[in-house]
Amino acid sequence: MKVVLKENVCEVTREKGDPKIYGVKNAAGESRLLYLIQKELNKQGFDVIKKRMCKDGHLVDEMQQYIRTRQGEEPSFAIYNSKWAISGAEEDFNEGHCRLTVVRDLWT
Repeated sequence: MKVVLKENVCEVTREKGDPKIYGVKNAAGESRLLYLIQKELNKQGFDVIKKRMCKDGHLVDEMQQYIRTRQGEEPSFAIYNSKWAISGAEEDFNEGHCRLTVVRDLWT
């Protein structure tokens, strides 16, 4: 898996040998994908966590999750699937490539 964090987008590319990710119930497929992205970003030196968005006070579905930096970490950002209500990010990932939205400067 190749994860490239840009200014407003996080591009995730499925490489040869990477498993396909499935699971619609309780957003299990997207949750697994975000977990793998979180692990890769932590390897790259970021300090990020995966969390349900509603637990941080965002007015979204209770199943939607995102990756964000810990509070107080700089630079701060959050990564989420802006097409979550339409399709899971794991569907695009299984086809070879998915793009997730990045929001910067969370704690300012």
